[in-house]
Amino acid sequence: MKTIAFVDETTAGGRGDAWHLEIFEEELSLRELIRRRVFQEVAEYNAETPELFTGLVQPGDAEATLNGYRMRKRRKVDPQRQFELAVEAFQRNGFVVLVDDRQIEELDATIHIERASEVIFLKLVPLVGG
Repeated sequence: MKTIAFVDETTAGGRGDAWHLEIFEEELSLRELIRRRVFQEVAEYNAETPELFTGLVQPGDAEATLNGYRMRKRRKVDPQRQFELAVEAFQRNGFVVLVDDRQIEELDATIHIERASEVIFLKLVPLVGG
């Protein structure tokens, strides 16, 4: 079993706290890695349904805030829909993924997981006036 650290960063220099997930496989596709991350964060949110959702992508009917996404009405989030939104965001360059400092550019690319791999989700901030 291997433990990987997920870290969210922004191009503006922000870096969130790392959180960890245990992986049994030595290799996964980027698509599967995103799916596991999204399903885990949605499961944690749905267990308590706090006011803020701090996942990879914004759920529908939520507003972006400094520390996450404020849910207009507290409700359960659909993990499959969040996964689909994450895949769409990746495909339109909403974020890039670095695994142990190597950018992964294809959803179906195979990623070799080391004992303590770090996966950075770098959220890209659109340029104003560009």
